[in-house]
Amino acid sequence: MKKLNIGILFGGKSAEHEISLISAQNVYNSLDKKKYQAILIGIDKKGKWFLHNKNFTTNSNDPKKIKLKKSLRQLAIVVGQDRGQLLQISNKKTIHLDAIFPVLHGTFGEDGTVQGLLKLLNIPFVGVDLLGSAVCMDKDIAKKLLTQAKIPNAKFVTFNSFEKEKINFNKIKKELGLPLFIKPANMGSSVGINRVDNQRKFVLAIKDAFQYDNKIIIEEFIKGREIECAILGNEKPQASLIGEIVTPQNKFYSYDAKYTDEKGAILKAPVDLPKPMIYKIQSLAIQAFQALECEGMSRVDMFLTKSGKLYINEINTIPGFTNISMYPKLWEKTGISQTKLITKLINLAIQRFQKQSKLKTTFK
Repeated sequence: MKKLNIGILFGGKSAEHEISLISAQNVYNSLDKKKYQAILIGIDKKGKWFLHNKNFTTNSNDPKKIKLKKSLRQLAIVVGQDRGQLLQISNKKTIHLDAIFPVLHGTFGEDGTVQGLLKLLNIPFVGVDLLGSAVCMDKDIAKKLLTQAKIPNAKFVTFNSFEKEKINFNKIKKELGLPLFIKPANMGSSVGINRVDNQRKFVLAIKDAFQYDNKIIIEEFIKGREIECAILGNEKPQASLIGEIVTPQNKFYSYDAKYTDEKGAILKAPVDLPKPMIYKIQSLAIQAFQALECEGMSRVDMFLTKSGKLYINEINTIPGFTNISMYPKLWEKTGISQTKLITKLINLAIQRFQKQSKLKTTFK
């Protein structure tokens, strides 16, 4: 059987560029080489696309040290073809792609930008489609839609950069209490997120969040266990076993805790919970996944309070694929290896593309 050409797309113009490189290394290593030919496509921080070989990074699992190696094989995009194509500029060689696995975290990768481009290129792609990607990336819009769907989430307020003068610590403290969290509306990997318990930290956190986005959200603190559930599927999504993030007292799951500090957090999977609660978590995760128009894959993060209440925190449409990331780890615990998981995700991408391709484009 002829191998399919699978593009692995990584890097990008994002503060999560380095995490993407680590995830992409693991996706490449786990790809079934008997079924697929990997086409490694790196996007540098200026947004240029390059063809890479298998040694595309400085071979580090530390996001503060890893870098995308330079490549002279710059790529151009060919639109309007029956099959997805890229053009290598230096020798004008055409590269045909059967599907793309975007391993792009954050803005310009997880927010619908690349998903829209790949739809124009007629290339099947792994993960959530354009609308769901854009919705889930914007925490403000996602929370509003969850609220409308009667899916519990933390109380919050939103501010745009032109509204900075309206942000009043005492007023927000009265409305949301302390501590609280301040976040860029469109960012992942806990970049620009700060826990605040006094006015001085509040001012600094506002300034920090606005460095990464022109819209921020300020959210109430939910005291509870940090629970995660992985979702896989299109029309009939399935939920994995349940995982939990255990952090030191009074800490939150920060960027360093996720990627650089070995003692920053413990990832427990599966979690010992009563079966009715496990079912409740899985059911709520699928509800949130569908309410926000997700397909393919997502990791749903939520809080479980002592009283047994659940609150959706956020949905990650391109969850981490590093060697310690919760999404592949949860499916491994559920019985699906990372290689089989990647194969399933590619099949789901092709199935969705084939279904969408049957829609009429001409009205008579």
